[in-house]
Amino acid sequence: MTADSALADRLDALLPQTQCGQCGYGGCMPYSEAMARGDTAHNRCPPGGSATIAALASALGQLPLPLDPACGEHKPRTLAYIREAECIGCTKCIQACPVDAIVGASKRMHTVLEALCTGCELCVAPCPVDCIELLPNVLPRMSVAESNAARLRHRARQQRLGEELVQQTHHAATSSVDGDVQALTAALARASARRGSGGKP
Repeated sequence: MTADSALADRLDALLPQTQCGQCGYGGCMPYSEAMARGDTAHNRCPPGGSATIAALASALGQLPLPLDPACGEHKPRTLAYIREAECIGCTKCIQACPVDAIVGASKRMHTVLEALCTGCELCVAPCPVDCIELLPNVLPRMSVAESNAARLRHRARQQRLGEELVQQTHHAATSSVDGDVQALTAALARASARRGSGGKP
């Protein structure tokens, strides 16, 4: 493990694991890695607020900066709630959730697993019928256990999506090769038939 990766792990452990992307990165770990490389500042996590900023600054040996307003504002913790009677089962919210906290199937009602929701808000905008709202979470901050669980779910999701992409790419390549083989076989068959008929078409 390199010094940068070890530092990134320490920084990642300080983040709330909302996986909201408000920092401008695709999750808490990519943001941590950028901080460890010195590519970005430690004040880009609105969900973590001043407490998280102070912890990140301390780990980096820096003075804490005020929250970067370009990333948003620190707000009370929320939970996503789907008004199930209005849900059309489009799966867009399921695809958007970074921690697999929404369950359902195509053309079937979806629901949010409250215990798993990080309040990232990423499911709200994609909903075509605007049936997702954000409700106050009675717990003001994610516990260490909740953050650790969210991290594991996010990593598992990323791994699954990566494997699915590899499978889709392999399937597309195989289908293309199969199509080429079929076309070549047909061409050879036509050529053989022409030779058998004395070259007549």
